[in-house]
Amino acid sequence: MSDAIVVLNAGSSSLKFSLFMDRGADLALQLGGQAEGLFTAPHFVAKDAAGAVVAEQRWAEGETLGHAGALEHLLGVLRERQATDRLVGVGHRVVHGGPHYDRPLRVDARVLADLRAFEPLAPLHQPHNLAPIQALLERQPALPQVACFDTSFHRSNAELTQMFGLPYELFEQGVRRYGFHGLSYEYIASVLPEVDPAAAAGRTIVLHLGNGASMCALQGGRSVASTMGFTALDGLMMGTRSGSLDPGVVLYLMSERGMNIAAVEKLLYSGSGLLGVSGVSSDMRGLLASDAPRARLAIDLYLYRIRRELGSLVAALGGLDALVFTAGIGENAAAIRDAIVRDAHWLGAEIDATANDAGATALHTSASKLRLWRIATNEELMIARHTRAVLARA
Repeated sequence: MSDAIVVLNAGSSSLKFSLFMDRGADLALQLGGQAEGLFTAPHFVAKDAAGAVVAEQRWAEGETLGHAGALEHLLGVLRERQATDRLVGVGHRVVHGGPHYDRPLRVDARVLADLRAFEPLAPLHQPHNLAPIQALLERQPALPQVACFDTSFHRSNAELTQMFGLPYELFEQGVRRYGFHGLSYEYIASVLPEVDPAAAAGRTIVLHLGNGASMCALQGGRSVASTMGFTALDGLMMGTRSGSLDPGVVLYLMSERGMNIAAVEKLLYSGSGLLGVSGVSSDMRGLLASDAPRARLAIDLYLYRIRRELGSLVAALGGLDALVFTAGIGENAAAIRDAIVRDAHWLGAEIDATANDAGATALHTSASKLRLWRIATNEELMIARHTRAVLARA
C-alpha cells in the first residue's frame, strides 16, 4: 500500500489538484487536473501522468458547485481510482503567511483563523486558498492538512530589504515587504544545482512570468530581494494587475475621482496591467498575435518594467551570473524571452535564437557572459515535498 498526498490550489472559481504517490525515494505524480467554472458551468477533468483524460464531468449552465462541492467530487474520484492507496495528507498553496508563518505547517482551526487575517492583503487568492481547508476541516477533521506559503521563501530577506519608509511601528505590526511566488522560486532553487551548479552557488535572477509576474534575486539559492512587496500588486506589470504604482495615484483616485476602496481594488487587481493598457486582452499570447496598436504598447511597457526591475535586482546582488525564465510566459513565449535578453545586453547576455525558439533548457550562446536558462516550475511537487516532510515530523 502506497501513501498518497493530494495537493490543492484553489482559485476564485477553480480548484486545481495533483495526486502524488510516495514511493520512498521520490514522489510520483499519478493524477492532475482541475474543476473550473465552479459558480457558472462547472467542469471537472482529471488526467493521468501521461496527460490522458481518466475522468471528466460537466454540469449544466447555471449550476453551482463551489469549492466544497468540487472537493467532494474530487475525493469521490480519488476513492474510485485509488481504493488500495492511503490518503495521508493534503497540501495547500496559501499565498500569504504573514510575518510569523515562515515555513509549511499543519493547519487546525486556530491556524486557519490566523490566516484569514491576511485576506485583505491577497484578496484574489487568500480567501479561495482557505476555502478547501475549511471544507476539509468540517468533513474530515482527522485528515492532516498542510499549508505551504508563497511568502515563506522570502523570509530569508534581510530586515532592511523588507522595510518601507514608514514609521517603524508599522513594520513591527506587519507592514513590510513579503514577496510572493515563493513556492515557484523555491522549486527553481532546488533544481538549479543540477542545471548550473555555479549559478546555484552564485547570483541568479529568476523571472516568474505568468498572469501574475515577479522576479527574485537569489544568492546561493536563498532569496535576497524580490519585486513583489506587501501585496501581490507590487513590482512588474501583470495580466490584470498594475504593478508598482505611486501611492499618490490611489489618493488621487479616491479624493478627486470619487472612487471608493472597492472600486480602486477592482481597478488595480482586475482592470489594469496588460488588459488595462491594451484594452484587448490580459493574455500575452493574444497580445503577441494582435495588430492593435495598444497591444504592442502593453507589451512594450511590460518589457520596460522588467528591464527596470532587472537593473534593481542586479544592484541588490552586486552583479549577476545567470537568468532563469519560468512560469507560463517565461516558459512558452520565446519572443518575450528574446526581448528581455536583448534588453540585458549591457550585462553581456546573448541568447541563442535557435535554442530559444526550440524551448531548450540552455538559451545562452557560447559568448554570453550570463548563463540563460528556461526551467519549468513545479509548485505542486514543492507542496507535496513540504507536506510529506511536515507529516514525517508529526
